[in-house]
Amino acid sequence: MGKVRNILQGKGNVVFSVAPTVTVYKAIELMSLKNIGGLLITDDQGHLLGIFTERDYARRLILKGKSSKDTLIGEIMTENPVTVSPDNSIEDCMKTMTNRFIRHLPVVDDGELVGMISIGDVVRYIIEEQRGIIEDLEFYITGHHQ
Repeated sequence: MGKVRNILQGKGNVVFSVAPTVTVYKAIELMSLKNIGGLLITDDQGHLLGIFTERDYARRLILKGKSSKDTLIGEIMTENPVTVSPDNSIEDCMKTMTNRFIRHLPVVDDGELVGMISIGDVVRYIIEEQRGIIEDLEFYITGHHQ
């Protein structure tokens, strides 16, 4: 099975992040614009401080009766999120996501934030990997291309 770096090579190392001083409203606006379900919170040097997801929005803002325009993202983000390195296996990521009930994993390499993968990225990777295996087996069995 592949590594996190294989997913990042396919999707790129683009990281959408905001400072902890941004309002929740602005963060949700960015998430909507970029069609993403999770946003990383970083300091001025780009160091990871936390993560904010749609789930955080529902549970930590809406259910507590807070206003997205008056609440800073740093107040409701998940601090010290679980991270992975580019060398982690996709299988390990699946286990972590399943066991911890999380859908996003920031990717940190030697202390530097280099990307983020989602459960959707993991599923797409596995499907493509299995498709390749099936094609290889068909070629092996038939001895020629279909």
